[in-house]
Amino acid sequence: MSTELGKFKAGSPMASTLRMDRMPHIWCPGCGIGSEVNSFAEAVKRSGIDPKKLVVVSGIGCTGRVAGYVNFDSIHTTHGRAIPVATGVKLANPELTVVVFSGEGDLSGIGGNHLIHAARRNMDLVVICNNNFTYGMTGGQVTPTTPNSAIASTTPYGNYEYPFSLPFLMDAAGATYIARWTSMHARNVTQSIEEALLRKGFSFIEVISPCTTLYLRRNRLGDGVDMLQHYQENSILKHGADTRETAIDYQGKIVIGKFVDKNKPTYLEASDKCSIKLVGDDYQLYGKTIPEREAEEKAEKERIAARRAAMAADEAQGEVVPAITRKASAAKVKKAPAKAAKKAPAKVAAAPKPSKKAVVKPVKKAAAKAPAKKAAVKATVKTKVVAKAAKKAAPKATGKTKAVVKAAPKKTRK
Repeated sequence: MSTELGKFKAGSPMASTLRMDRMPHIWCPGCGIGSEVNSFAEAVKRSGIDPKKLVVVSGIGCTGRVAGYVNFDSIHTTHGRAIPVATGVKLANPELTVVVFSGEGDLSGIGGNHLIHAARRNMDLVVICNNNFTYGMTGGQVTPTTPNSAIASTTPYGNYEYPFSLPFLMDAAGATYIARWTSMHARNVTQSIEEALLRKGFSFIEVISPCTTLYLRRNRLGDGVDMLQHYQENSILKHGADTRETAIDYQGKIVIGKFVDKNKPTYLEASDKCSIKLVGDDYQLYGKTIPEREAEEKAEKERIAARRAAMAADEAQGEVVPAITRKASAAKVKKAPAKAAKKAPAKVAAAPKPSKKAVVKPVKKAAAKAPAKKAAVKATVKTKVVAKAAKKAAPKATGKTKAVVKAAPKKTRK
């Protein structure tokens, strides 16, 4: 059994992005974190970035376990400290792509101060926030995003606090990329993460996700499928929406989309600019001049573009090319009847119309051929002689039929 399980894990399409030796994972049935991790892994592949230069940082909680399951360099930090650790990693090696993957309690609750200051500084980080409105691993307490009147372990009679709207908070703090989706919108999540990985600045992606064990059960909202149905029926797509209008009420409408996408100097770029004013052209960051770093960035962009092109070519062989082939064949099928229709009248005009008597005789002769052929196929060894005789007789009948057809025009002319 263990050997079969090992083969299954080794042959999994996720083996290159997930640590299969850590499977099975701890997430509950119906939890949305699994689909988010799948979207993240797919986005990393599509982005073309070097996986060896990718670091995933998380805090404590159900979503914090992501760092332990992905097959990249990762750090599982203490509660609320994912962003300062990620900031340290980025400052130590600016060539790395640093992703923070954690829950709303870890990021906006215990780590809220770090979140708003990283956005204010425009640190070059990608923050993926799984928002399930509860502290799922630590007891189901109320979080900064728990909707008003929702039940939690610390608010058994309904939440009376005013919740955060995370897109509005991040916009006010200075984030340069802000998007919100639900775990049902897996393709949109993938696209947003891919965009965030390929840009500079503080990117914040919120994913609304069901917590089946604590939040849904306590509020008697059904299971994960029921919640996904709710997301489908109550999500309103508004790209570029005013983040002041993105608040979420208890079981109310959810505004989703890409709200903010702008450019401004990152923390390191602003630091460089200030240092150049003081030191001049001799200024170097990590032992490299600005032209040297710009040349390296340009080379890396070219490598990423080449990897993306190669991946697009691979996808084209499996999906796009057959589609083009199908379209071409369909076009040929459509054109063929038209050509036949143009040529057909000329042939009909050249051939004289046979009389009814002439047509009847060939039909009878042709009908006689079919049983003879079927009999030849089904014949046993004893009846092969009969089958051969039937085949010999067929050419004679054909000759007579041709003679009748040739004679037909003469009768018609009379």
